[in-house]
Amino acid sequence: MRRKLAAGNWKMNGTGAALSELETLSQSHPQASVDILICPPATLLSRAADSVAGTEISVGGQDCHLEHSGAHTGDISADMLLDAGATSVILGHSERRVDHSEHDEDVRAKARAAMDAGLKAIICVGESLEQREAANTLDIIGGQMSGSIPDQSTGENLIVAYEPIWAIGTGKVPTLEEIGEVHDFMRTRLERRFGEGVGRSVRLLYGGSVKPSNAADIFAVSNVDGALVGGASLKAADFSGIIQALESA
Repeated sequence: MRRKLAAGNWKMNGTGAALSELETLSQSHPQASVDILICPPATLLSRAADSVAGTEISVGGQDCHLEHSGAHTGDISADMLLDAGATSVILGHSERRVDHSEHDEDVRAKARAAMDAGLKAIICVGESLEQREAANTLDIIGGQMSGSIPDQSTGENLIVAYEPIWAIGTGKVPTLEEIGEVHDFMRTRLERRFGEGVGRSVRLLYGGSVKPSNAADIFAVSNVDGALVGGASLKAADFSGIIQALESA
């Protein structure tokens, strides 16, 4: 049985004052029946880990370097994230792929580093609007999965998040049928590559304008094991609604 996961990506948002949202969130879910993960900016990671210690919430990073240490000014290694209290790290988010020209091979190398350090790698895949309209979605997703996911992946160290680029922060959401098609496709690809045991154990998240108002419908879709949430994870009240929908799914 795959345990459901509600993951929040704060992106480049939040200062120390935002940590009060974590306190509110932990008080709202003292005995959660799903996993709850918040990925704050790196400047808050250690303080966030301290603030949620002993609660149902864990914290993660938003990126890591492919090397474990070295002359890489401004970068953060997977080992450093682990030392700061992280359990997971988001990799290959479309904003990283676009803003920093990250390719599948870069994501794969970072994922290997994360897994070697003992972190769960949340690998993001997703198509652009042009690719969706050209009916190339599954080809794009399949290629990203093949190129970005390391061979050492298991249900313990890998999570895959489908985030259609055109739905991130836009308020637009694919139809439930479109979400289901991609998630079923991803499950099949994982089973073929890693075998049914591993393939069925990897959690698949949906991300892209998930809100309390649409979460329940999305979580009812086949092979959706939770969500990777952006803006709606910044406020405890909004994220709690999504968590509650996931607990009821």
